[in-house]
Amino acid sequence: MKDRKLTGIEMGRIPAEAYRSLPPSGIVVVLDNIRSAHNVGSVLRSADAFKADKVYMCGISPVPPSPEIHKSALGAEDSVPWEKRQDTAALLRELRVDGYRVVAVEQTVNSVKLPSFVREEAIKYALVLGNEVDGISDEALAEADLSLEIPQFGSKHSLNVSVCAGIILYHFAAGKK
Repeated sequence: MKDRKLTGIEMGRIPAEAYRSLPPSGIVVVLDNIRSAHNVGSVLRSADAFKADKVYMCGISPVPPSPEIHKSALGAEDSVPWEKRQDTAALLRELRVDGYRVVAVEQTVNSVKLPSFVREEAIKYALVLGNEVDGISDEALAEADLSLEIPQFGSKHSLNVSVCAGIILYHFAAGKK
């Protein structure tokens, strides 16, 4: 069997401006003090791929316009709505008031393993991803309703934050009926 790559048209790619008119997914991503502009760009690209409604860049997280963000986002910084916020914990309190369940993606003593988690259709979720070295800040973690952990089997028990974002966003997108 001879195979070939699909074209953009065959994949059903939409223009960046059309992204914002898609129905909401009920998912927002909160970046808590991400250091690397490349990681921010990669998260934006995954957010576009799995239809997150918005990405919040908190604390020291870099924001567009940035050549480093653009290099890994490949234009997703223009399709996915984003907002800069200084205080992650304050944002999480606002999101909870707006009806979001705050989910920390972190290894904690009470974290739920990702394969065991089933997304509830009627619930909106704010997915919090933490700093590349320190993870989610204690202040932000204190605001979480739930911690989710991606099971890992090697010696590191650590994933790059952008890889983590892709896995989590896929799980939430695949779990939506």
